[in-house]
Amino acid sequence: MQSTVFNHAQMELLDMMSFVDTPEMLAQLKQAISDFFARRAEEEIDRLWETGALNEEKVEGFRNLHERTPYK
Repeated sequence: MQSTVFNHAQMELLDMMSFVDTPEMLAQLKQAISDFFARRAEEEIDRLWETGALNEEKVEGFRNLHERTPYK
């Protein structure tokens, strides 16, 4: 049997989970984590836009992008 090694962040979250004792608290925690990652994504998009790595032309190109995983 293979054991799982948790990193520091995972251990911190597991420790915090001991305080979550209702479904409402779990929902609030999930929302807070979701909000955190949404902010991070928005910051990265803003950075890409400011550096020119992302622009209106590239965004328009996403409208017609059809990437598929080839299956045998």
